[in-house]
Amino acid sequence: MKILVETSARHVHVTQETFEKLFGKGAELTKKKDLSQPGQFVSNEKITIVGPKGEMKASILGPVRSADQVEVSLTEARKLGIAAPVRESGDIDGTPGCKLVGPNGEVEISCGVIAAKRHIHLTPEKAEEFGVKEKEIVSVAVGGEGRKLVFGDVVIRVSPKFAPAMHIDTDESNAAGLTGNAEGEIIK
Repeated sequence: MKILVETSARHVHVTQETFEKLFGKGAELTKKKDLSQPGQFVSNEKITIVGPKGEMKASILGPVRSADQVEVSLTEARKLGIAAPVRESGDIDGTPGCKLVGPNGEVEISCGVIAAKRHIHLTPEKAEEFGVKEKEIVSVAVGGEGRKLVFGDVVIRVSPKFAPAMHIDTDESNAAGLTGNAEGEIIK
């Protein structure tokens, strides 16, 4: 059960309202490049994430969302001074907030900063082929020469809108010595 493993660098999802506060009334995201998940893209627009201890630039991913969300690695969260919990994307209730700064303004978000839980996107057909189901927790063996490891606590996410891929953050990718896209093996 081999799966593509992609490294997801820090990024921000914003609402249209937040985007306009950061980039000006009537502003819209412009596509830089498509991501592997259908309909998702990296925009040309970047903003600054500001925490109590530091700040860092981040790309905005499109399209706009129904809630603001900041995804950073745990190392980046520490540099920002934010105690980001490990959560699935979209599960932001009770998470810390931060300040987002754009060229035309800034926005204080009250919640939304997370370290994304490692996960695998699968279509229903691939999930059936692999013998896994939505929200199931699996392990995945990955790694380059001298850095092989097994990631536990990997959540399965199933939708007909997905393309099969596992997503990990930069801390996890570096721990396994991965470069570019890699391949992992699902272990049940």
